[in-house]
Amino acid sequence: MDPTLQLFLIRHGETAWSLSGQHTGVTDLPLTMRGEHMARALVTVLRHSSFSQVLTSPRLRARRTCALAGLASTAETVPDLAEWDYGEYESLRTHEIRGRRPDWDIWRDGCPGGETPTAVSARADRLIDRLRRLSGNVALFSHGQFGRVLATRWIELAVQEGRHFVLDPASVSILGLDREQALRPVIALWNAVPGAGFGAT
Repeated sequence: MDPTLQLFLIRHGETAWSLSGQHTGVTDLPLTMRGEHMARALVTVLRHSSFSQVLTSPRLRARRTCALAGLASTAETVPDLAEWDYGEYESLRTHEIRGRRPDWDIWRDGCPGGETPTAVSARADRLIDRLRRLSGNVALFSHGQFGRVLATRWIELAVQEGRHFVLDPASVSILGLDREQALRPVIALWNAVPGAGFGAT
């Protein structure tokens, strides 16, 4: 891998369903007004970096976040950056799912009619294989659940360990390489939200 590679993992801004806690996979929701404001705030963080590539999930919420962050002109849509496919659990909240299946854990069980942990892990690995061939700063506009999967697989942990990570809307994380440790994959920054000193000039 090129030692300059840094992946800027950016979760989309708030939607009505991210606010309500509903599982949003394939449903193409727009950002809320607050979500658009959150996406615009990313400009203050991202303007300090130049990007060799900008990749975005095909979902509207990710593409809109990319546009409001000022990076749409060079963005490429990459299906592998899409959110976990929740299948029959699309639009449901966790407590509603557990009303049907009390011991449900997405990291162990996946979603009927959607993706299993094995399938989403394989998708992340396929994407990582592509990303490892790149260099410089790469912006990735994606989603909360899949972002956790991607980070987990980047540092070579089992996908189930993604349960220990949290990604807020319009947050920025950086997946990088430790140059002093034989380019070991690392998480250099996690779940940083513009404001409160982050991205301030």
